[in-house]
Amino acid sequence: MSKGNDFLDEETLFIVSQTFKALSEPTRIKILHLLSEREHSVNEIAERLGMLQTTVSHQLRFLKNLRLVKYRREGTTIFYSHDDEHVMTILEQTIDHARHH
Repeated sequence: MSKGNDFLDEETLFIVSQTFKALSEPTRIKILHLLSEREHSVNEIAERLGMLQTTVSHQLRFLKNLRLVKYRREGTTIFYSHDDEHVMTILEQTIDHARHH
């Protein structure tokens, strides 16, 4: 379907729904919000958020599969950062919205 069409194609619809699914889980919101500051290692994220490293790794894998976070390896440490400015804007605007109510 063309972009000018009022209907959403299946792929776009799927990506949009998966993005909102990612943003519907409190742990993932915390992780993305933390990554909006700067990149962090898995251990730093777990420590800052008071979570188990396995929980953080699981959520990061989910976010990575949706291309919402990216990573780089430095020795044995993996550093994560956000990878979608559009989604980060939506997240920050939604946080601002919630704080003003």
